[in-house]
Amino acid sequence: MDHHLIRSLEKALGWNGADGLGGLFARGNLPDLELCSRLLTPERLLDTIMRRSLAPPQFRCFHGGEELHPDAYLTQVTTRRGQTLPVANMDRLGQYLRTGCTVVLDAMDSFDPTMEIACRALQWWSHELVQVNTYLTTSNAEGFSLHWDDHDVVIVQIAGEKSWEVRGQSRVAPMYVDAARNSKPPKEIVWSGTMRSGDVMHIPRGFWHQATRSDRGDGFSLHVTFGFQKRTGVDWFSWLADHSRESELFRHDLDRWGTPERQVDQESKLLALASQMVIDYPVDAYLQAREETRSPTRYVATGGVFGPPTRVVCVTDFPPRIERQQSTVEVYAVGKKTSFAARAELALRHLLSGHPVELADLSDGTGVDAVALAGVLIKEGLCAEVTEALSLGYTGLIPTAAC
Repeated sequence: MDHHLIRSLEKALGWNGADGLGGLFARGNLPDLELCSRLLTPERLLDTIMRRSLAPPQFRCFHGGEELHPDAYLTQVTTRRGQTLPVANMDRLGQYLRTGCTVVLDAMDSFDPTMEIACRALQWWSHELVQVNTYLTTSNAEGFSLHWDDHDVVIVQIAGEKSWEVRGQSRVAPMYVDAARNSKPPKEIVWSGTMRSGDVMHIPRGFWHQATRSDRGDGFSLHVTFGFQKRTGVDWFSWLADHSRESELFRHDLDRWGTPERQVDQESKLLALASQMVIDYPVDAYLQAREETRSPTRYVATGGVFGPPTRVVCVTDFPPRIERQQSTVEVYAVGKKTSFAARAELALRHLLSGHPVELADLSDGTGVDAVALAGVLIKEGLCAEVTEALSLGYTGLIPTAAC
């Protein structure tokens, strides 16, 4: 999937691909500032907050350096059938915005099609799961205190200004669930300064950082943080443990009360089988399986009630694997293998490119019944009909020629 955000991030950070993730701290500037407002605006963020039923920890508000109680900015609305829903009290929120506060909305990609597609493009690019969180800070409000994240982040300053300080690691490759605490930041500062509209920053996992507007006065800041949760050796071992259930030997109880000889014999057999599993289930097999077994993404499925689809797009979390056989084409994604006739390969590659496809044009260009082919992909959870809202998420961000 070719997305302007990816091209711009690579240029800004001096990368050629995603191998820079988790490496060194990096900063840069987007070559096209218009990309910022295309991704998000403060008004669109607030409109999203207004139109959703939200609650902590996904939606939070900070004032005076402290997290506010939800009652300070949420209202419980009761429908006429007695259902109670938490919604943002926009009047109170507006008052906090005027006096200075920080509004946080996590997982913006679950609400906004532009952010959803941006995250999917980043996932196809990095082969890692991506979530985007949004941070709107006004006046001279403080940000979070010095902290580190258990994942790599790419920060895009959408609008306004914010002061940042970044330090290095105090523990190599720290984890959320770890064998030791990581609570003392290093003294050395890697970078400190101001992030302005169009600025980009990559902070690797474990690097301490903080951001604030306490030195700014009037104005505001809006930035988005794309979080990349990369896999570790611990994840691979957990996957191996899951596969160990396939073996009867691993499912047996450990021989706590047997003779020393029996206990040694059982342990030797377990060690031998564990060693063989490492060979049978290597790291690359884990990484491939992780992508191909992801469940289908949520999407609008009309089932043809409003007529056959005219425009579709691939919505898998990762690019499907397409393999050509002698007389068939095999597609691996969403936990299944789907087979197609070999003559459908060209049309399949277009439909699974991650770009919206006009089915009439595809039928004319390939001689394949693209509507029928797309129907199978929609049924299997690989593709979705391009709704009006979904279409807006692609407009101006996916190169037209690729569509």
